[in-house]
Amino acid sequence: MPMFIDPTNPTKQDEVREWYEEQASRWGYVPNYAAAFASRPDVARAWTALNTAVRDGMDRRRFELATIAAARALHSTYCTAAHSKFLRDACHDEVTMLAIAADPEGSSLDETDRAVMAFARKVAVDAAGISVGDVDALRSAGLSDNDIADVVFAAAARSFFAKVLDAVGAQADHQLGEAFDPAVTAQMVVGRPISSSGA
Repeated sequence: MPMFIDPTNPTKQDEVREWYEEQASRWGYVPNYAAAFASRPDVARAWTALNTAVRDGMDRRRFELATIAAARALHSTYCTAAHSKFLRDACHDEVTMLAIAADPEGSSLDETDRAVMAFARKVAVDAAGISVGDVDALRSAGLSDNDIADVVFAAAARSFFAKVLDAVGAQADHQLGEAFDPAVTAQMVVGRPISSSGA
């Protein structure tokens, strides 16, 4: 299914081409989300810089847990599937990935992981409702104030990207859906469906 809009920017054709080429190099194909930024490749580059800074400035596994929790809370199938894949492949943690896919509350995870995910969910959907108690729960789970700030950064940054993709109708790539067993893929559909092959 195509996006709801067809953004273009004829004054930045070289920049748009470079953006597409970078994404194709990373994924092996041009992902559906790339077109969402065709009118503003500068925004895409700024987003990439922000996301990279957040991710690389904290524990990678914790970044993925916070991102998946935020993505699920935001009903972003695209981000849920992509970051579940990163948790499995980049963090080599298929056990946790499967546990979250089957139980988004993470009941089988340890206290720290559960606290991180619960906090990230709340940041994504009700940041104004965050209380000292929510922060103290993370401290009790062993996170420093800097660690807590990193979880906030990850969840808040995910809100931007997920909302952009869903607002323009971008569906998760069929290649992404095919990266998992069908039953697991089905568990990751929390909003828009995943594109079918050839769509």
